[in-house]
Amino acid sequence: MRFFPGFFRKRTAASHHAAASWPPIAMLLLAGSALALHAAAQQQGSDGGAQPEPPPAPAVFHNPIPADQLDFLNSYVGQPAKVLVKDKRFHNLMKLLVPRTVYHYGIDMPLAQAMDEALDGSKIEVHGWEGRYVLAAGNGGEYLRGRGFAWFDLKEGIALGGFYFQPTNGEPTPTLAIFSRQLHDEMLSIGQLPVKFAENLGEWTAGVGIPPVTVRYFIPENGKKYVLVHDEDYCDHTPGDPAPPEAACQQLNAEAAEADMNGAYFMHQTHNQANATAWMLGQDQVVWIGTRNSTCGAALPCRIRLARRRTRVLMRPFP
Repeated sequence: MRFFPGFFRKRTAASHHAAASWPPIAMLLLAGSALALHAAAQQQGSDGGAQPEPPPAPAVFHNPIPADQLDFLNSYVGQPAKVLVKDKRFHNLMKLLVPRTVYHYGIDMPLAQAMDEALDGSKIEVHGWEGRYVLAAGNGGEYLRGRGFAWFDLKEGIALGGFYFQPTNGEPTPTLAIFSRQLHDEMLSIGQLPVKFAENLGEWTAGVGIPPVTVRYFIPENGKKYVLVHDEDYCDHTPGDPAPPEAACQQLNAEAAEADMNGAYFMHQTHNQANATAWMLGQDQVVWIGTRNSTCGAALPCRIRLARRRTRVLMRPFP
C-alpha cells in the first residue's frame, strides 16, 4: 500500500516526490492495514496459534449506483471538498450513501447532519485514484473532533462513508463508524470490505491523526450500529521484509481485540442503537474481566484470544 503523509493537507510539488517518514507506530499501523486487505484470504496467527479458518465472504453491496450518476466526481479531484459539496448531484449521492438513522454526536441528530457538519466548508482536496476511486473529506465538526469522509468506487457503483469523533457519553472512545445504505450485513470485519477502500481508509486515518487502533463500527441500511471487527494482524509482514518488533505489534493486536470487545459489549447492552449513550460495565463483564486477568495475567496472546472469544459471544444476534 502506498502511503501519503500529506494526504489531507495542501501538498507542494516537492511533496509529491518526497519519501514518507513515519514513527514506528504509524508504520506498524500501515503494515497491519495493508496485510488486512488479504486477511480474509488467510485467517491465522494472531489468535494464539489457532488453526486457519475459512475466510469470510466479501461484503455484498446492494443497489449499485449507475455510472452516469458518479462520473462527475472525477471532475472535482484536486479541488477543495467544499466545492463538490455545493453540487446538487453530490447531495443526491449522499442520500443514497448515508443510512437514515439518529446518530449520537454530542447530541442526537441525523447521521446525514453530522456528515454535513464535517464536510461543510472543507478545504481538503478531493482525492482520486486510477480514474475510478474518489474520496471527499472534511474536518469541520464543531466539537468532539468530528471528521468524516465519503468514498466512491465509480466502476462498481459502491459508496461508503466514515465518521470519527471522541464521545463523552460513556461509550468507548474515540470511535469510527463506517456506513453505507448498500450494506445489509450485521456482522463484518474490515477484510470483507473492498481492498481499495481499506487501503484508502488506512491513509485517511493516519493523515488526520486518528489513533492506530480505535473502536470501529459500521452502520448498514437498517440504521443500527455493529462492531466492525479488526482482522488485521499487526505482526504479519510481507515475505522478505523485516518483521515488526514483536512487543509493539502484539500490543497493537491486544488493543484491537480489546477495542472490538468493548464496542461489542456496548452494542450488546444498547441493542445496537446508533444513538446509544450511558455505557457502564455490567456485572457479567466485570466478572469476565476478572477471570480473564487471573487466567492470562500479562500474557498478550492469551488476552487477545480470550477477548476475541468474548467479542464473538457478544456479537451473537439477540434471541
